[in-house]
Amino acid sequence: MPVFHGEIKLQSHDHLPCFHNVTNQVKDIVAKSGIKNGICVVYSHHTTCSVMTQECSHDLNYYGREYMQVDLINIMEKLIPTCRSEGQYMHPGPKHIEFALSCPGEVAAGSLNTDAHLRSCFFGRSETIVLKDGALSLGDFGFIYFIDWDQVRERERVCEVQIIGE
Repeated sequence: MPVFHGEIKLQSHDHLPCFHNVTNQVKDIVAKSGIKNGICVVYSHHTTCSVMTQECSHDLNYYGREYMQVDLINIMEKLIPTCRSEGQYMHPGPKHIEFALSCPGEVAAGSLNTDAHLRSCFFGRSETIVLKDGALSLGDFGFIYFIDWDQVRERERVCEVQIIGE
């Protein structure tokens, strides 16, 4: 059974949760794969990111965020408040900070992103979408979003796409 792999490079910004509509890029990867029927997995190996399928709101607020995204951010802020100071959450503990500081370029403040880890647990880090007759089965209103919940720093992210089928 054929397998095809693609990647989408993304850049987070604004020090806010960052939503990337990757629908068209995923469709392009599906087309390049030549696979007509099977499944398409859209995945993040980053533990502070999520992938979800959702309706596109089309309406934007003054900061360019879709209304559905704003609603989601507001709900998540109530459920899992943004980590603003050391000790707000149990994580990161002293052993984790020590490990983080052993990584080149890391600073202790970079580990104050527990909210992003918890939010990605709620939404998961992948979506599996049925591929039928060369098209993603998203319905009329379905879009694919890659979400970077980490507000500590801007950075490049990778969205992986794996297509399996025939």
